[in-house]
Amino acid sequence: MTTQQETTVMDEQTFDLNMHTAKLLLEEPFFASISRRIDKRASFSVPTAGVMVNPDSAQFEMLYNPEFFKALTSKERLAVLKHEFYHIIFKHVTDRMPDNVPMQHWNIATDLAINSHIDNLPEGGLIPGKDQFEDLPKGMSAEWYLANLPEAITQSGNDGDSGQGSSGDGSDGGSSGENPGDGDSGASSGTPAPESLDDHSGWGKCPQEIKDIASERIKDIVKNAAQEAASSNGWGSVSQSTRQKIMDSIKTVIDWRKVLRYFVKTSQRANKSSSIKRINRRFPYVHPGRKQARVAKIAVSIDQSGSVSNEMLAMFFSELNKLAELAEFTVVPFDTKVDESKIYVWKKGDKRKYERVLSGGTCFNAPTEYVNQRGDFDGHIILTDMYAPKPKPSKCQRMWLTDADGYRQPYFNTSEKVIAVDGKG
Repeated sequence: MTTQQETTVMDEQTFDLNMHTAKLLLEEPFFASISRRIDKRASFSVPTAGVMVNPDSAQFEMLYNPEFFKALTSKERLAVLKHEFYHIIFKHVTDRMPDNVPMQHWNIATDLAINSHIDNLPEGGLIPGKDQFEDLPKGMSAEWYLANLPEAITQSGNDGDSGQGSSGDGSDGGSSGENPGDGDSGASSGTPAPESLDDHSGWGKCPQEIKDIASERIKDIVKNAAQEAASSNGWGSVSQSTRQKIMDSIKTVIDWRKVLRYFVKTSQRANKSSSIKRINRRFPYVHPGRKQARVAKIAVSIDQSGSVSNEMLAMFFSELNKLAELAEFTVVPFDTKVDESKIYVWKKGDKRKYERVLSGGTCFNAPTEYVNQRGDFDGHIILTDMYAPKPKPSKCQRMWLTDADGYRQPYFNTSEKVIAVDGKG
C-alpha cells in the first residue's frame, strides 16, 4: 500500500472506479452511504485493491488497480467494493492485530469473516465451506477463524511477505510480540497458505493513535448509514444477522479516553515558526526552514446551574481529569451567564476536585458567545444536563458531555456529538 504521492499517474484510458460506483451501488443504499465517505484512488502499486487509514488526515482511503477492476464483471466489482467496505465496518483496518500472530494468518481470517456475507467474488476470494476451508462454517468472526484455521495452513512455511496478503512492515503500532511480516509459523511442510484477495499492507503503516481517531469517525459514518438504511428499508444485500452485528458494533460502550482524544486531535491546529536547524525545502541554505507543533486550544464550559447536582459535577470533573492527561484547556463556568472572574486554565497533567461557583438557571448561549467572541478556540466541550433551549451555532466544533438522562431525553436535538458519561472508569 502506498501514499498518495507514490501512486502511479494514470492515463486517460485508465478505468475510473469513481465513474461506476454510483451505478454499482444503486441497489445497495447502506454501502452507498459508506462509499460516499471513502476516497477511492487508482494505483498500480496494489495488485487488486485495499483500504487503509491515511496517517496525515485520519481518513479512510481505498486504492484499486484499474487493470484488475477493468477485467471484472459488474457483479464482481460490486463484490470487491463490499469486501473493502466490510474491512472498514468491522474495524479490521483500525483495531490492533492479535498478539503473536503471523500477519498472513490474520489476513486469511479477516477475509473469511467478510466473504461469508458476499456473493459473486472474483477468483481468489477465500470463502468458508470451499476449497481449503470446506470444513469451516460461514458467519463466524475473524477471531474465530483465526483460532480454527486448517492445520495444513497454520503449519505451512509460507513467509507471508509477498503478494496481495502481505503486511508491509508487519507492524500495527507495536501491538505484536513478533514481526508478523515474517510469517514464521513453524514447519516448512504443509500446504502453502493462500493469499488474500486484496492488499492489507496498509493496515500496519499508520500509528494506532491515528487509527483510534479514524475508528471514532467510522463509527459515526456507519451509524448514519445504518439509520438511513433502517428508515428506508435500504439494507440491500446485507443479511439480517449481519445487520445485527453492525448495529451491535455501533452500540458498544464508548471508551471515554478515545472519544476525548478524538475530539482534541481533530481540533488541533499547527503553530508554525522559523528554524535555522531545519532546511527549507524550496530554498535550502537561503531561507530558514519551518517547524510546526500540533496544539489544540479547547474551551470546557461547565454548567453550574441548580439543576446540575453535586454528584453530576463530580462525575464531570472525573472525566476532565482524564482529559487533562491529553491537553491543556480553559474552564468556563456558567449558568445564565459566564463569570469571567471564575475562568481558569487547567494545565496538562493537573488533578482537580469538583467545585461549584455558580447556581442560577441555564443558558447555553452564554458560553457559546464567550467562545465565539474570542475566536481563538479550536474546540468547545459543554458539560451539562442538557436542560435548556438550543443555543446559537458555534464557530468551532462543539461537543456535549452529559449524564444518561440528559442523553436519553435532551431538551433539544442537535447533530453535534453528544456523549453520555456514566462516571465509571
